[in-house]
Amino acid sequence: MNLDSFFVESLSSQQLAGGSLAEEAVRAATAESDDAGLLDSYSRAVTAAVERVSPSVVNVEVHQAVRRAGGGARAGERRGGGSGFVFTPDGLILTNSHVVHDATRIEVTLADGRRAPAHTVGDDPATDLAVIRIDASGLQAVPLGDSQQLRPGQMAIAIGNPYGFQSTVTAGVISALGRSLRSYSGRLIEDVIQTDAALNPGNSGGPLVDSRGQVIGVNTATILPAQGICFAIGINTAKFVASRLLRDGRIRRSYIGVSAQTVPIHRRVVRFYSLARETGVVVVGIEDRSPARTAGLREGDVIVALDDKPVAGVDDLHRLLTDAQVGARCALTVIRHTERLVLPIFPEEAA
Repeated sequence: MNLDSFFVESLSSQQLAGGSLAEEAVRAATAESDDAGLLDSYSRAVTAAVERVSPSVVNVEVHQAVRRAGGGARAGERRGGGSGFVFTPDGLILTNSHVVHDATRIEVTLADGRRAPAHTVGDDPATDLAVIRIDASGLQAVPLGDSQQLRPGQMAIAIGNPYGFQSTVTAGVISALGRSLRSYSGRLIEDVIQTDAALNPGNSGGPLVDSRGQVIGVNTATILPAQGICFAIGINTAKFVASRLLRDGRIRRSYIGVSAQTVPIHRRVVRFYSLARETGVVVVGIEDRSPARTAGLREGDVIVALDDKPVAGVDDLHRLLTDAQVGARCALTVIRHTERLVLPIFPEEAA
């Protein structure tokens, strides 16, 4: 190899190395630009959703009577509050039942600072939802989404008034769907949304929003010792409950008049009768003049089905006793000792 060839090869190697470094720098810059673009897109989505929904989010201030111990005369007044959102232009607001339950006075503060008195249209402690109404003009209603179309991992934005801080926004994802949550009335709320969008006292009743600015849930609860485990009632449940509250002022449910517990059923009984579940509901008490007493139900009977629908626990029984069963003849399947009986029963409307 002559000297000229050596210099040519050496120069080519340096150019290749320089080109490789330049390409890596370009790729790094491009990746950084892509990351920035994604973050910008995320920020724009959150901002657009908040701008669409925030004008409809309200602060709900509640005054409740405090009774003396033993149910005596009123001892004073307690103040509390939460959030809510306008879902019709004529002043209907959706919030949590535990925010407004037993309120003697309700006052709503709109996003533009206006204040207006409100009254309760309907309240359903079993789903922790309530509808209140204000008389005000120029209200903007939120667009309602479809909680059946949600998927874990998609964006979730919570808007509310935690600790009185107006229009606070937190963002996260939908952590899980189909959760069950015990309401303060004792019933189980089905199809609850779990999210890690931070909620605090005062967020209750506020909207959970998707990236398109549609309300997908009503924020309702947190697990206080935990981090990032918060819950919202699906908007499809809220739509149903709100429509019934507007029509009737309450949700009609049926009852049969028993106190009961979930218990396991012996495997031989399960196999012999081909039962769908290995647990049932044992009757531990029966109210006088109740549908259960009239039907001949006895303490110790284990309820395993209602109208051929399996009853594996107390929550199943609650779920099946809807307003459709009020006054209707139902078939209650029970195990008495080792015998299977089908008792006709006529559930009544729960008080």
